[in-house]
Amino acid sequence: MFNYILGLFSNDLAIDLGTASTLIYVKGKGIVSNEPSVVAVKKDGKGKRVLAVGKEAKAMLGRTPGNIAAIRPLKDGVIADFEVTEEMLKYFITKVHNRRLLVRPRIIVGVPSGITQVEKRAVRESAYSAGAAEVYLIEEPMAAAIGAGLPITEPSGNMIVDIGGGTSEIAVISLAGIVQAKSIRIGGDKLDEVIVQYIKRKYNLSIGTGVAEIIKMTLGLPMPDERNQKLEIKGSNLITGIPTTLEIESGEIREALNEPINALIEAVKHVLETTPPELAADLVDKGIVLAGGGALLKNLDTILREETQLPVTIADDPLTCVVKGAGKVLDEMKLLREVTIPS
Repeated sequence: MFNYILGLFSNDLAIDLGTASTLIYVKGKGIVSNEPSVVAVKKDGKGKRVLAVGKEAKAMLGRTPGNIAAIRPLKDGVIADFEVTEEMLKYFITKVHNRRLLVRPRIIVGVPSGITQVEKRAVRESAYSAGAAEVYLIEEPMAAAIGAGLPITEPSGNMIVDIGGGTSEIAVISLAGIVQAKSIRIGGDKLDEVIVQYIKRKYNLSIGTGVAEIIKMTLGLPMPDERNQKLEIKGSNLITGIPTTLEIESGEIREALNEPINALIEAVKHVLETTPPELAADLVDKGIVLAGGGALLKNLDTILREETQLPVTIADDPLTCVVKGAGKVLDEMKLLREVTIPS
């Protein structure tokens, strides 16, 4: 009887705890929450107090007075601030369960493939402290491959490149296991940072990461034969301190992003070179699937196709692949045992 009552209050969750966004999938309902991984905290004599989480907190980034800080508690795909991550998880879990207090869900969380034991423990403890009854961890490339619809349980090679906010996860998967993988700390945030530095260096103009993100998604990676696109941006002149408007061209952004994009290409090539020949042969036809927010970067698929000479496709709705994949795993106990990280 007790288990039946507990079942009534249990809504199993899959969480893509990302550097940029946190997505939550509820069993039987699908994705119910997609909000920025940002927490606004007020510091006073009693310590830290959470003021806002998610969209509301992101709107405060770079705009807060001295006693309020808008914090991103995850850095490079892992927990940088344990206390704030716990508060953020509590907020999201309570919100998706309509603020019911008796809920003790089973939770599956997507984590980077290069995560350390200490980082795994931090994720597990955060989820338990936020009210989970059981916590499972799944490597993000595995979850992304399942969410992208790849046949990961078959004895054939499946290659996924999941480009998130903090990390890019590259993996070759076969028989429900990761055969070869590489996790690099290059993602959407790093690209934004590179654009901010480039504009500062070249034009003495200080722009925020929000503006850099708009530049990245609007101009992308133009090909040599494409017509140069222009975009008007606003920032603060570092010499005069006066707000200024400036026009930049797409060719400049390709130049700015050269280094991190080349590092991503090298990482993909490294995984291909170290993949067993039988599985590498499968990739000649099946190619590479791109997931994560970075998959939407204009022309990235074309550049990867040229560099690897393999077919490159973008997953349907690449932003939600990890959380959808983790959600599918929650529904299948056999798969859950096969693909989650042992505790």
